[in-house]
Amino acid sequence: MSILIYLMPAALFLGALGLLGFLWTLKSGQYDDLEGAAARILLDDEDETPPK
Repeated sequence: MSILIYLMPAALFLGALGLLGFLWTLKSGQYDDLEGAAARILLDDEDETPPK
């Protein structure tokens, strides 16, 4: 039972760290353009020359 004294603060700290990381990704704009990457893979780059 005394192990809970160490595990509870560690779990709360790791949860807060994950929440802060998620909020940081929201603030930096990681999720702004969700459809752009999906459409970008379908486009052909005509500027590239094929390898010989």
